[in-house]
Amino acid sequence: MKRIGGGIWTSWRIPGLNQVGQTGWTIRVFIRRHLLCYYETVNNDDGVLHSYSVIFSLGSFMMNSIVPPDAKGRRIICDGDYATVRYVGPVPPSPELWLGVEWDNPQRGKHSGCHQGTQYFICSQLNKLTEISLRECVVCDSGQKGEIFQTCPNIMSLNLSKNLLSWDKVADIACQLKKLEILDLSENKLGVPSDLVSFTSAFINLRVLCLNGTGVMWTEVLMYSPMWPLLEELYLASNNITVLERPVNTLQSLKILDLLNNKLIDENQLQHIAYLPRLEQLIISNTGISSIHFPDVGYGCKSAMFPSLRSLAVNNNKIADWSFINELDKLQCLQSLNCKNNPIMESNKNIETVKQLIIAKIGNLKFLDKSEILPKERQGAELDYRKIFGNDWLQAGGHQNPEKNRPNEEFLADHPRYKLLCSKYGAPEEGELKQEKPFTLKNQLLTLTIVCPDKPNQKPIEKKLPDSMTIQKVKGLLHRLLRIPGSNLRLSYKSTKMESREITLQNDLKSLAFYSVENGDCILVRW
Repeated sequence: MKRIGGGIWTSWRIPGLNQVGQTGWTIRVFIRRHLLCYYETVNNDDGVLHSYSVIFSLGSFMMNSIVPPDAKGRRIICDGDYATVRYVGPVPPSPELWLGVEWDNPQRGKHSGCHQGTQYFICSQLNKLTEISLRECVVCDSGQKGEIFQTCPNIMSLNLSKNLLSWDKVADIACQLKKLEILDLSENKLGVPSDLVSFTSAFINLRVLCLNGTGVMWTEVLMYSPMWPLLEELYLASNNITVLERPVNTLQSLKILDLLNNKLIDENQLQHIAYLPRLEQLIISNTGISSIHFPDVGYGCKSAMFPSLRSLAVNNNKIADWSFINELDKLQCLQSLNCKNNPIMESNKNIETVKQLIIAKIGNLKFLDKSEILPKERQGAELDYRKIFGNDWLQAGGHQNPEKNRPNEEFLADHPRYKLLCSKYGAPEEGELKQEKPFTLKNQLLTLTIVCPDKPNQKPIEKKLPDSMTIQKVKGLLHRLLRIPGSNLRLSYKSTKMESREITLQNDLKSLAFYSVENGDCILVRW
């Protein structure tokens, strides 16, 4: 290494930039520290220092070597100091190629990437940062008083998870961040705050707080909650919480509550948080819960509990009874349910059948396990439900005649929406509820008349079709007969027993037998 005046010659190696068998790309650089100036090349030397950075230090260096196309963004090291290449290109009037680098050490350098009025690149500016993550960085103190505010006053989201912090140190940090809205303190054993009243000003704008794996109990949450007057989202996963208490004059602005991986086996615990007025999303997955009950109303009515709840997650629990699903229909606003990995989901070999039953039982549901429920799917599910339990309804005292329709209390408790579905679609007819006959070719072949009511010139067609044939395959047959794309066809049928009534064949995956199509019936085709 050769010294010239106030500078030094040194070798730079950029890892990973290889030349003809070399392990790295080495360049020679003339460094003169702490001066903002331009040096001409002298004595035929290889390189010359151009500049440093004042925000995050930088230097720009003239190169004699060929620069690879991916040099920009590469990490480099010089005399033990690390930097990132931010600029590769010319710096007039010099014809050579230059590198502009940003030093990791903010104390190194004297300018911001601007030379003679031209901004070649911009270094990082901590004062403009809005989101910082310091997870597992052994943070244990807030530093010198006011230092955080002077360095990065615009932070809105701060991750301090898995560090060595207490509530007092967190408050010292937060009070310097006037715009702080999102704070993650997960996996910190925070202890007890020394002054709840004075700490309120530190978290005055906080909307989201993560306390996952901190060991905090619900009673402590209620005790500390005055510190967070505007809190909207609270994450308390994996804290071994077993007991809840009703929040009184606190947490009233809460919209999301995450109790994942706790031990709320007792359904009655949920009643303590049932009157949070703005709670929209509740996560109680993997809590061991198996039942739920809203005792303020009976079946078929809407509860005053959880008045704003729109989304509920109960994955990985012990839910095995359909009464759990029946109770959820009492919630006024529930639109989304996640219930994977529960025994109830294995109550039928066909998982799609289980999902259809859930859709039919919860009238306002729009999403099930994150899949949207389209209007056509809901209608199909409700019609299926009405048919599947039609015989149970008849045996319980149900009747097509409204004056004689008196199903018993047990049936209504098991099927709270059945009465509403009969009002919506009509009571199931006897023909719909007939028992399937034993399989024989004679029983399975139906002689059907295919008619196009909107096309009077189209002659009726008679076909023998198996009753196991799906509507989709019927459309395929009609495509070949009528030369009309199957996707454009709308099918319905009229029964010889109910000629005044036309029944839509809307689910392409269902069979003719499912819709109770019988020998001699008429298939109506429109497009």
